[in-house]
Order: sequence, then structure tokens, then C-alpha cells
Amino acid sequence: MKIFTNHRYALITGIVLALVLAFLLEHSLLPPDSMWSDKSLARWVHIVSGVFWIGLLYYFNAVQTPALADAAADKGGPGGAGVNKYVAPRALFWFRWSALATWLAGAWLLSEKFVPAFTFGLAKGASDYPTVVIGIGAWLGTIMLFNVWGVIWPNQKKILGLKPATDEEKVKARKVALYASRTNFILSIPMLMCMAATSHGLPI
Repeated sequence: MKIFTNHRYALITGIVLALVLAFLLEHSLLPPDSMWSDKSLARWVHIVSGVFWIGLLYYFNAVQTPALADAAADKGGPGGAGVNKYVAPRALFWFRWSALATWLAGAWLLSEKFVPAFTFGLAKGASDYPTVVIGIGAWLGTIMLFNVWGVIWPNQKKILGLKPATDEEKVKARKVALYASRTNFILSIPMLMCMAATSHGLPI
């Protein structure tokens, strides 16, 4: 069956299953006048795309980058050419587009709270705990999105040979992409904390 042999069919099947379950649960357990809101859909898209984005960020930083460094140091080993040719371009495709989807869904979720969040409540005349916390999370996520599209992806294109570059340019691109990715890796921890804090509280 294609849903088990093709990741795209599996992803579509999961989305369809979630929507069917949402419809059945809402129409069987909620009052007739209570319907699924656009904010519920925005939150769901934000979470799913965010799992994609941050999951791949952690994969790059905790698995692929250290593994490629070990492969480069292992002179008798198979090297990292296969990863760079087949894995990295595909992972970066899902990485950059899930980052954009996460940010757009987050903006959709904030809607009328978008400006207050990004101004920490000053746009509406006063700051409050939820607005400041979600604002910090939103700014961290925005910085991370900029790093993905403005720094990591342009440099990765040079590293992977998708854009012409000299050996010196590739060396520089590796350093810049690594630093930007590690920055996102670091920022993701407080970003996730702030995103969850308005409903689950801060850890201390």
C-alpha cells in the first residue's frame, strides 16, 4: 500500500485521519452550536508544522552535523557524500518550508494579537504576562525563520553544490550555516518554553 511505502501518502493520510476525527468528535461530543474555529485549525497547523521544523533542527544539530564531522575524520570510512547528496537536500526542503508554515500559522493564530505580541503589549498601552511571554516566543521564532531563509539555506546551497561556489566560499558557507543553525538550536529551547508558557506556565 502506498501509504506505507511513500512518505507523502502517509502524511496526507495522517492529515485526513486527524480531520475526520476532529469532525466526528466535534459533532458527537460538543453542543450543536459549538463549531471548530479557525483558531483551532491555526493552532493545529502551527503545532504540526512546528514539530516538523524543530524536529529537523534537532536532527541537523544533534545527529547529521556531528555524524558528518566524524565521517570526515574517518579517513578509511565511506565519508558523507551520500548524506550530502541524498539526505541533506530533502531534509532542508522540509526544514525551510515547515519553518515558513509554522511562522505563518503562528501569525494566523495571533491575528488581532499579532501587533501587541510583537510590541510586548506597548501597542495597546500596557504590558501583561501572557502578551510579553508570547511576544518573546514570537520574536525568537521570527529570528529563527530569518536564519533559515536568509542565512542557512543560501549557504547550504553553496555547500551542497546547488549554487556555484569556490572551495573558499564553501568553507566560509559551512561556518556561517553552522553558526546560524546552532543559534537556532539554542533559541529553540526558550522559544518553545515561551510558546507553551501561556497555557502551561514557566518551569520555575
